[in-house]
Amino acid sequence: MEIAQPRALLAPPPARNRTETNPACSTDPSGINTRPGSDDDGWVVPPPVELSDGTQLQLYKDGEALHAAYEAIKSARELICLEVYIFSSDSTGQAFADLLCAKARQGVRVYVIYDSYGSLAFNRDLFRRMRKAGVRLQEFHPVLPWETRYSWRLVNRDHRKILVIDGNIAGIGGLNIATEYAGTWVVPATEPPDAWRDNAVGIVGPAARLFLNAFARSWHYALHGGRIRRAEYSARLEDGQLGVLASVPTLNSPLRPNLCRLMRSARQSICLTMAYFAPDDTLVEELCSAAGRGVRVRLMLPGRCDVAVVRVAARSYYERLMSCGIEVYERQGAILHAKSMVVDACTTVMGSTNLDNRSIQFNCEIAAVIRSAAFGRQMHGLFENDVRYAEKIDLAEWRRRPTWDRVVQWAISRGRYWL
Repeated sequence: MEIAQPRALLAPPPARNRTETNPACSTDPSGINTRPGSDDDGWVVPPPVELSDGTQLQLYKDGEALHAAYEAIKSARELICLEVYIFSSDSTGQAFADLLCAKARQGVRVYVIYDSYGSLAFNRDLFRRMRKAGVRLQEFHPVLPWETRYSWRLVNRDHRKILVIDGNIAGIGGLNIATEYAGTWVVPATEPPDAWRDNAVGIVGPAARLFLNAFARSWHYALHGGRIRRAEYSARLEDGQLGVLASVPTLNSPLRPNLCRLMRSARQSICLTMAYFAPDDTLVEELCSAAGRGVRVRLMLPGRCDVAVVRVAARSYYERLMSCGIEVYERQGAILHAKSMVVDACTTVMGSTNLDNRSIQFNCEIAAVIRSAAFGRQMHGLFENDVRYAEKIDLAEWRRRPTWDRVVQWAISRGRYWL
């Protein structure tokens, strides 16, 4: 049977009260899209981009992505596959759980993988209710040793965030299932959560199969155990315009070599937006080397961070990076949680992967690699919009920071292996 192609991830709600893409016209000084279909952040949702094989890509920002995911799940007819690090039991998590339960009762096959540590603080009754409704659930690497069916691997977490619907629609980004990522579209909060800034992409067409295959690897590993390499997956479309890298924590993980290769390929620009920035010396050298050969390298890092120690670690790199000619910005007004890199406004890497040792050596991560000038221009424009809400760090002023600040940054950077 041919599956009807749902368009939910490719049909952003019509904009309301559209203004020019200018923060002076924005009603939200945080630069966050808080209402689906609005441009209250000064950024206009762009049209879909079509690849040569017919796959269509839709770029999303902030809560717009979870709204699109929710609508796509509503449209599912046969299959729903969801893999997240955090599945919260707050109002947003309850709304998604209710919808997944309803789809399971309708006969849709629903598979959900959630990370045990990422979801540890939330009410487990949510998962019991989902199982009772027929949702197939897998808890990735249980934190409690007596709940582990196979080897206990506390430090290795599933940090991936992907959604696949009916085998021909997919979504990938940095968003978990929680109200801080959703904005106000599910249940109006009496006390709105802190604004979180994130990216995602919706995918409809042949490329969705790549993400279905990646999910299947994760599911098989979570269900049967064995070597964690079972959860690794790397593939791309025949035309090379879109690929997926689902990495696992192994000594010869392909994640670092692939990132280095992309940085070396840059000829004009690298725009890196990163929530958690604590890279090893190899990746820092690649960034500095790119700047040294005339590439304009710009980093968008958190001015506010949910993990304060990681922000301090990131700041320990500033002087070295800026001394090499790299521009460093700190995003203001929101908690930056996006993870993306755009090379020469043409090649985009987006997903769950941070530029830190935890992503490379401890976590299961997933990223889409998109080689499209049209999509790259959209990502470049999104970076420029963030620049409007960011503070550029001045090297001369940074060198005058207090001695105690330098000492703290140095001390924390010594432990970056665990960040």
